[in-house]
Amino acid sequence: MTTQAEIIPYTAEIRSDTGLFNAKLGIWLFLASEVMLFGALFSTYILLRVSAVEWPQGSSILNVPIGTFNTLVLITSSVTMVMSWASLKMKNFSKYKLYMGLTILLALTFLVVKAFEYGAKFEHHYFPKTSTFFAIYFTLTGLHGLHVFGGVVLNSYFWGPGSKMWQTHPERFVNRIEVAGLYWHFVDLVWIFLFPVIYLL
Repeated sequence: MTTQAEIIPYTAEIRSDTGLFNAKLGIWLFLASEVMLFGALFSTYILLRVSAVEWPQGSSILNVPIGTFNTLVLITSSVTMVMSWASLKMKNFSKYKLYMGLTILLALTFLVVKAFEYGAKFEHHYFPKTSTFFAIYFTLTGLHGLHVFGGVVLNSYFWGPGSKMWQTHPERFVNRIEVAGLYWHFVDLVWIFLFPVIYLL
């Protein structure tokens, strides 16, 4: 009888040629494409800003305290994400559920705060068409928000129905959480660059 591990090799074991298991190699390739995407957008922002005759300072238009709060929320969510993976490594499934649940709640908090921030901008008649600054603001923060939402969907699956794998293939499940964590840390890192560039400079 053919086992699942034979059909899909290197889901738990490390490949000898790369030193990584398949999913980890895949996520690094995916994140490389994401770096190029956000890198292109940040480069566009820089070119537009240096060529502009006048450019508004983000702190005079945007809500810096709210942006700072959301930054702290995402940094905290990175810590809870690491703790969820570490809990699995220590074979403590209940703590995994706790920390992953906190990660999801923090991500949802970020999105709710961002939605209120967008609402305030719309009430003051600030839209992407208002100016180049707001076109960049809504594009970068909106794309980042979509990535946060994607992380919520992914982590919610691993918190709920996907966690059944812990009973059947615990090592593969730990690997999946590690991969999900790498994605989540990337999302947090993008915001850490985005916040000062848009809100403070």
